[in-house]
Amino acid sequence: MKHEEMKWKARDGIELFAQVWEPSVVSPRAVVCLVHGLGEHSSRYAHVAEAFEKEGFILFGFDHRGHGRSGGIRGHVSSIEDFLQDIDLLLEQARKRYPNLPILLYGHSLGGILVLHYGLKRKPDIKGVIATSPGLHTALEKQPVKIFMAKLLGSLMPGTTLPSGLDAKAISRDEAVVKKYQQDPLVHDKISLGFGKNMLGVTKWTLDHAGEFPLPLLLMHGKNDAIAYDTSSTEFAAALKDNCTLVLWEGGYHEMHNEPEKAEVFKTMTMWMDARLRQE
Repeated sequence: MKHEEMKWKARDGIELFAQVWEPSVVSPRAVVCLVHGLGEHSSRYAHVAEAFEKEGFILFGFDHRGHGRSGGIRGHVSSIEDFLQDIDLLLEQARKRYPNLPILLYGHSLGGILVLHYGLKRKPDIKGVIATSPGLHTALEKQPVKIFMAKLLGSLMPGTTLPSGLDAKAISRDEAVVKKYQQDPLVHDKISLGFGKNMLGVTKWTLDHAGEFPLPLLLMHGKNDAIAYDTSSTEFAAALKDNCTLVLWEGGYHEMHNEPEKAEVFKTMTMWMDARLRQE
């Protein structure tokens, strides 16, 4: 597998770190653009890239502003439009680098929210979207003080950061994954009041407009996800009805790509993508 790192400037000048994993044996069939979750970074998906490359899929991702090796205040975003423009740039770079290959969009957790929101807002010309564990309903709903602070102070003190409250032990049943996550120097638990206020509005709008989602969609969720509740996916799929494949994993925690049954998860994803490519 070929791996390359790069950097580019976001439209407001923030430097974004990006990387790509390409198949070294089989000919690439499509580009999967990755949008990762809150507090993490794209390098945590190298093993996903390995599974994809065996089936001829390129994984092309970047670290969100305020995350990983990208610039910006940790855990802060000024507006949701900043995120959408960063995804615009990711797709532009993918098209520029691989002009003859189809593109799919893959987001996890926060990234799952963003790819759903992006699909509704931008209606991009791509083959499909995969959203895993999108946080449309989350454990934050049980933290009314933080919700109140985000709503009240999000406009007055947008850059003020708080602990996200994400429980690392809830990401996976694999203790090695949890330990590695806890020891990862690029992982953080920060979220700003402005970020929180923005995301409260985004999740509500995205669920309210779920039935308008214009692209083929694979939604996957662990049924024991204590971070982003599986109702996030079931409600979205129920509103959409057609053109959506919903897969719920019995006993699964938040990061299905890091669970003991991850090989089956990867197979489900690659088979779904393969089916999308065969539809002309």
